[in-house]
Amino acid sequence: MTREEFETLVGDALDRIPPHLAAMMDNVAVFVEDEPDPSDPELLGLYEGTPLTERGEWYAGVLPDRILIYRGPTLRHCETREQVVEEVRTTVIHEVAHHFGFDDHELDELGWS
Repeated sequence: MTREEFETLVGDALDRIPPHLAAMMDNVAVFVEDEPDPSDPELLGLYEGTPLTERGEWYAGVLPDRILIYRGPTLRHCETREQVVEEVRTTVIHEVAHHFGFDDHELDELGWS
């Protein structure tokens, strides 16, 4: 799968976020990267930033939070295009949920890990 096709899948997953939740996303940018840090080569996605639930009056003038979706590990993890589509959707939702303040334990309980 080309990078362009993968980026389209990430965009499609973001478009499926319900509009009322998408409207609440604040100061966050989503990127596709080929590979994660070598210390965690099979990481599918990463949220870097301050979740909405932890922001206070001090939160102003900061760089956007970042959601990174990793193409290489996702493609290695999946055998079919359909699996890639589903894994990208799950990973995007998982990382967006971190932006909203959910931790990995909560996401695991909800089936989004």
